[in-house]
Amino acid sequence: MLNYLFSNPLYNFFIWIAALLVAITIHEFAHAWMSDRLGDPTARIAGRVTFNPLAHLDPFGSVLLPLILLIIRSPFIFGWGKPVPFDPFNLRHPRRDAAIISFAGPAANLILALFLSVIVHLGYLFLDSQAYMLIKILTPFITLAIILAIFNLIPIHPLDGGKILVGLLPERIAYQWDGFLQKWGFFIILFLIFPFFGFSLVAVIISPIINFLLSLLLPGATSI
Repeated sequence: MLNYLFSNPLYNFFIWIAALLVAITIHEFAHAWMSDRLGDPTARIAGRVTFNPLAHLDPFGSVLLPLILLIIRSPFIFGWGKPVPFDPFNLRHPRRDAAIISFAGPAANLILALFLSVIVHLGYLFLDSQAYMLIKILTPFITLAIILAIFNLIPIHPLDGGKILVGLLPERIAYQWDGFLQKWGFFIILFLIFPFFGFSLVAVIISPIINFLLSLLLPGATSI
C-alpha cells in the first residue's frame, strides 16, 4: 500500500505542494516576527505574524509558478511568498535591522530543515522498516526548505540576500549598490532563472550548495 502511495504521481504532486507551502509560511512568518521583535509593528498590524499560510501566499510565486514547474517536471522547484511589509523608520538601526529581518526567513528555513533531519535520523535509529515511510514524507519538506533558503540568499533584490548584502557593505557602497539593485535586480533574477540550453544559471550557482546540505541532512540523499 505504501509503495503504491509513494509511487502515485498525485500523492507526490500534493506532498511537494504542501512542502512548499510550509517552507514559504515559515519563511514569511520569520520575517514578520523578527520585524516585530526589532520594534516595527507594521507586519503584526498587517496580520503577518501568523502560521496561517493564506496570510503569506503570493498568487504567482506561491501557487502558479510552482504548479507550472511541477507540471513540466522541472528538476528545480521554487517559489516565494507575499513580501512582508516593514517601515525602516521604526527600526533603531534601519540598514542593519533590515538585514537581520531579511536573514530571518532563510535562517528559519534552515532550522526547519535541520529539525526535520533530526526526526529522520531518529527514525533510522528506532523505526527500522518504517523509516522508509518517514524519509519519503519528510524529504520534500527538507529539500524545499533548503532550496528556499539558499535561493533567497542570492545577494540580489528583491531576494533577501540583496538586503543582507546592503546591510553588510560600507555605507557609501551600500547605498550605491542598493540603488543599482532596486533598478536592475528583478531583471537579473529573471535572467538567472530563465533556462538556457535546458538549464538555468541560478540552478548551476546554488545546486552544489543545496546538494551539499542535503548530503549532510538526509541519509542517502540524491542530487537535484
